[in-house]
Amino acid sequence: MNELRIIFMGTPEFAVPSLDILVENKFKVVAVITAPDKPQGRGQKLTASPVKTSALKHNIPVLQPANLKSPEFLEQLKSYQANLQVVVAFRMLPEVIWSLPSFGTFNLHASLLPQYRGAAPINWAIINGEKETGATTFFLKHEIDTGSIIYQEKEPIYAEDDAGKLYERLMHKGASLVLKTVKAIESGSYPSQAQNESVEINHAPKIFKETCAINWNQRSEQVRNFVRGLSPYPGAWTTLNNKFFKIFQVSTVDSQQSTVKPGEIETDNKTYLQVKTQNGWISIHEFQPEGKKRMNVAEYFRGNKI
Repeated sequence: MNELRIIFMGTPEFAVPSLDILVENKFKVVAVITAPDKPQGRGQKLTASPVKTSALKHNIPVLQPANLKSPEFLEQLKSYQANLQVVVAFRMLPEVIWSLPSFGTFNLHASLLPQYRGAAPINWAIINGEKETGATTFFLKHEIDTGSIIYQEKEPIYAEDDAGKLYERLMHKGASLVLKTVKAIESGSYPSQAQNESVEINHAPKIFKETCAINWNQRSEQVRNFVRGLSPYPGAWTTLNNKFFKIFQVSTVDSQQSTVKPGEIETDNKTYLQVKTQNGWISIHEFQPEGKKRMNVAEYFRGNKI
């Protein structure tokens, strides 16, 4: 058995169950690395990351380096004498860090690698209409998301899923996979399989505001997948009669033959709002007008018209 001394690296809520499950299973997490506190909300009050909050609850020392390559940070990191590093939803690491521990550094990624390498695998799998995704643990190496696979587990994508629902399931499935991986490394017997580079690979690049604009010239099912792949965050958006709306929930409507162009609107200004696509209509159920809260269409129509 390997006596493990683990350094855990992560920042958002997605990483918290992975840290918690290691602590609950009595693994020795000697330190946690997370992002510096960020100003948030109206008062711009400095706020700790979800991972920092969890680490402090477990009385684990927390490091929040602004520069991962600074000599001071590297010295601090070495002082913990960790022999394994676990990375879940953290930034890209320089080799000087991921090559430090004797058992290496492994990462949890929310896809079935090599598919959906990149920053937003959950969003892109839904946007592209996939019926299945999963979680992968793999050893870090130079090129992002390309290291040898340790374990993978599949997760179905249901028709009613949006990015938020799938995120929630993969967050917990991923935590179980992290635990399974750490136990295997502790036992001294674990798989390490090179990724298959001969297949056609879908990528999952970072999503920006301009990425989130709805293209009404697409087919209805593509628009529906796009909306649910960006819901609840960061939110697909469009302009309706020159007003900006984030769109969260839609359904497809079979086309009545029509000469209406994609992007044109049909509504009774009371109960329904539909937008023409390439091959039919999209019915909008929930959206967020600029400067207002998220609401359903009927709520909006009580005081507004489109």
